[in-house]
Amino acid sequence: MKGAPIVTSLPSERSGQPSIPFVGLSEALVLAAVRSSGVPLQRVRPALEVLSRDLGIQHALASHRLYSDGAEVLFDYAETSSDPDAPLVRQLVVVRNQQRVFSDTVEQYLRLIDYAEDGYARLVRLPGYRYADVVADPERSFGQPIFSRGGARVADVLERFWAGDDLDTLVEEFGVPRAELEDVVRVASRPAA
Repeated sequence: MKGAPIVTSLPSERSGQPSIPFVGLSEALVLAAVRSSGVPLQRVRPALEVLSRDLGIQHALASHRLYSDGAEVLFDYAETSSDPDAPLVRQLVVVRNQQRVFSDTVEQYLRLIDYAEDGYARLVRLPGYRYADVVADPERSFGQPIFSRGGARVADVLERFWAGDDLDTLVEEFGVPRAELEDVVRVASRPAA
């Protein structure tokens, strides 16, 4: 039996191409953090149901309430649930200074998100770069990845690089520091796993 999707998506206009709204991008980032903590996908769904029920919010993975209250809710669920998989959810939460907080891996990903006044993600810093500060901001460049310094779309800079422009020219024209350009080119040129 297949459950409801974890990441929000919209009906696609073209066959075979996903249509992920910004809230879905934010959810996917947090889901990646949860998965990197070792929690299997089939165990994430019950935890999300608990978060949605106990916090009373939709899109829990994209909400600041996950960041502020979610660790406590998940810890309590893991400690009191008779579900044999509840201890797996416990891997997401640690106790520090007598407070329940997310594990370092999850915390690191949650820090990549800036939240708006409504409590939902408004900007996501994309992981995977060593030096480049690349963000997705639905209010700039239609949410496509951009350099936070200079505001240039990553796709535009890479297109010019692959067309033969050297890095010095791109630094000057786009206002992006050289170390960030090199980092983005390195990541974009890396073979897919």
